[in-house]
Amino acid sequence: MKDKHIYVAADSQLLKAIYKRVSQEVVANKFAFMRIIALKFLVYFLLTLLAYLALYRMVNPIGFIGCFMVYGFIALLFAFNFSHDFSHNTIFKSRRLNHICFVAIYTLVGAHAEAWKLRHVNSHHYAPNVEDYDSDLKISKLIRVVPGSKYYWFHAYQHLYAPLAYTTYSLFWIFIKDFVILFGNDGFAVKKGFKYYLSFALQKSIYVGLLLVLPLFFSGQQWYVVAFGFLMMHLSQSLFLLFTFFMTHHVEETQYPKADVQGYINASWLMNQVKSSNDMHPFSKTANFILGGFNNHIAHHLFPHYHHVYYPQISKILYEMLNESGITPNCTSYFGGIKSHLKLLKRMGVAA
Repeated sequence: MKDKHIYVAADSQLLKAIYKRVSQEVVANKFAFMRIIALKFLVYFLLTLLAYLALYRMVNPIGFIGCFMVYGFIALLFAFNFSHDFSHNTIFKSRRLNHICFVAIYTLVGAHAEAWKLRHVNSHHYAPNVEDYDSDLKISKLIRVVPGSKYYWFHAYQHLYAPLAYTTYSLFWIFIKDFVILFGNDGFAVKKGFKYYLSFALQKSIYVGLLLVLPLFFSGQQWYVVAFGFLMMHLSQSLFLLFTFFMTHHVEETQYPKADVQGYINASWLMNQVKSSNDMHPFSKTANFILGGFNNHIAHHLFPHYHHVYYPQISKILYEMLNESGITPNCTSYFGGIKSHLKLLKRMGVAA
């Protein structure tokens, strides 16, 4: 659905040309694709499993806490590389099988899978960085990134306290935000039936069981060591998660299109996707392997129906065609993106 974006003939023609060229040059080989996916799944699954089993083999409390942190980081990368693609139905032909696998892997990071998927696919992808359309802009009042949004005095210091605030986000998401969404209505909800509530309960129970209950009973560590390990896992995991997510849409050069009172957005769909997204090492297969395509964010927003293994190739086509049309995509390095995000926070910390 693109009816709320303004129509720009040149952008529409360019988008059609991009789609045509990508369809011609990026040809999927089903068997080669499945071999890559199987190998990648094996790597991330084994790393996640080994990190988890290490919790029950590590005697030293410091080592145990370290294993907890490593598990959290690898489990997050596992979700980056598989749950995201499953949510867009890019691995299997069966939407149901994709969804089951999406929920199973997403459970490893503790967040409610269905709630995230509905907002990500139906809200964020439709109009990224557009208030009242993009659910990802429902950020804590502590962080101000949208021009024209309400200003508070403490925003003057947000570039200083943001890294500390980011460390708490995954705990907030898992144990507060998901429950608020479950029992409330933030404007992005769907009808919640018995299966929805059952899935929520199972996902939360499995996560708490795997990450707290089983380690408490079988790791041989004192309860406070397990609790501290769980806390440190979230603090470190959340910092990486937030910086990575924020860099995909909130750096110095990203744009925030506005909608008028009738809900019409003052940008074409193509420019909304391109100018509100930021890439990090878009042509690097290594970065793509590690980050699961999140580093190729422009390609992902224009081609969510393609698996991320194709994004480096798609990005080369995109950059060539966009540059030929006088459009410069937003692109930083990973650490350059962190720096640019903090600069954006500092800029947005000044009252407009």
